[in-house]
Amino acid sequence: MSFTGNRRDFLAQSVGLAAGLSILGLSAPARAAEQPLFKISLAQWSLHNAFFQKKLDNLDFANTAKREFGIEAIEYVNQFFKDKAKDQGYLTEMKQRAADEGVKSLLIMIDGEGALGDANEAKRKTAVENHYKWVEAAKFLGCHSIRVNAQSSGSYEEQVKLAADGLRRLSEFGAQHEINVIVENHGGLSSNGKWLAETIKLVNNPRCGTLPDFGNFGIDRQKDEWYDRYLGVEELMPYAKAVSAKTYDFEDEHPFVTFDSRWKKETDFLKMMQIVLKAGYHGYVGIEYEGTKADEFTGIKKSKELLVRVAEKLAAKT
Repeated sequence: MSFTGNRRDFLAQSVGLAAGLSILGLSAPARAAEQPLFKISLAQWSLHNAFFQKKLDNLDFANTAKREFGIEAIEYVNQFFKDKAKDQGYLTEMKQRAADEGVKSLLIMIDGEGALGDANEAKRKTAVENHYKWVEAAKFLGCHSIRVNAQSSGSYEEQVKLAADGLRRLSEFGAQHEINVIVENHGGLSSNGKWLAETIKLVNNPRCGTLPDFGNFGIDRQKDEWYDRYLGVEELMPYAKAVSAKTYDFEDEHPFVTFDSRWKKETDFLKMMQIVLKAGYHGYVGIEYEGTKADEFTGIKKSKELLVRVAEKLAAKT
């Protein structure tokens, strides 16, 4: 499928029903009256190789998202500025560069700050407090959330209670700063949609929600233990405050599917986005490319084209 000229730009920036109505030939007032099915953002992890190899600098992320891909909303990863959470000068520069490009900062993905569901009370408390600086940084940057992990240990039931305790404490701090604490399915029991939904429900704080990732449903990948990704997304969507469109490799004969060749798994994006939209979600869907056949820049562009194709297809059905 080819995308050219203004039509491609329009679709990319206003993905969804409005784009579909344009394709169907309806008037501008009719389009304006409709809301897009969803919007596209870019997760920084899509470029993790470029950042780790120092081919890109964190301060250039907003610029790269806008100028290379035409994407105007971004999701940071704390690993790429892990010692800067309290550096006001650095955060100010990040914020200004995003503003200069007209790019919106949505969230920060947090790793390496301890297990929020640690069975040891002192370690769990420390993990919660380690995240405080990132809540404050997210607030300063204009984000709505930090993404965290719900790592724990013990039985199924014990991990629900432990993770919920840590998340509750952090969410209470987040509420003081109007920042959400959202949990991604990210390995272990967190990749069990039923478990994570139960945990969020037990937290019972409107500031605590989920970030469903289309691909991260490997409970134990080495043992080939996987949770059904479509069921998992369906279970997590009632609590979703963001969505991660994990993409892998692409094949022309399967225009709506991406393939993870490492684990021999595929994701049908039409099916996934129907689940997302059925839940009433029309916010940002973040591209997170992890393919191996195309370089990161090409993979991001292909991921964006995939989401536009999905929007066209779904809008045409309305």
